[in-house]
Amino acid sequence: MSAAAIEQPFDDEPFSLTAIADEIMERHPGYRVEIIGGHLLVTPSPDAPHARALTGLMIPFIAAGLHGEETEVLQNVGLWLSTGVEDYAIPDLAIVDADIDDHLVENNAYDPVCFRLVLEVTSSNWKDDLKTKAAAYAQAKVPVYVIVDRRHQRLHVLTDPSGEKYEHHRPYSPGETATLPASIGAEVTLDVDQILKAAQKKAD
Repeated sequence: MSAAAIEQPFDDEPFSLTAIADEIMERHPGYRVEIIGGHLLVTPSPDAPHARALTGLMIPFIAAGLHGEETEVLQNVGLWLSTGVEDYAIPDLAIVDADIDDHLVENNAYDPVCFRLVLEVTSSNWKDDLKTKAAAYAQAKVPVYVIVDRRHQRLHVLTDPSGEKYEHHRPYSPGETATLPASIGAEVTLDVDQILKAAQKKAD
């Protein structure tokens, strides 16, 4: 019984996780591929509630004046990580300094120094947002990390990064409001119930 030959698409170039990530995204349009700690994280295309929650979250940030001359509110912009030579993450939403274009590192990822807040809305791989990314963003010293946890119906606000963790982690439940640190550039209060309802699938 003969064995079929295994195709090696990267034989002509050095092994690269970035090349593999690019190949996955090319073959599966809409998928997001990140490299954290030398591991590939693959997230399927977001569903409508995921996108709806992000749009709803942008409104209070923009209303507070965070999308202007000093800061910008951006979706899906790469953040360069120090956890590995090819590592980067792509947060769902970020508040960044307006001079972010001056901080490009490579592979469409930017120096974490210009990120004031990153935000993730959980998908099927929710553990990555709650654990893997929390550690990576803390190491990158991103001051504020917000997680819309659709699985457990919570909104998490993590602040004060130190080493591989955030010193302060405050979960909020439906019915509560979360006031974010003024260090992001303005005082923003989030209606947790409204956000979680927008993120919820109609069949839930």
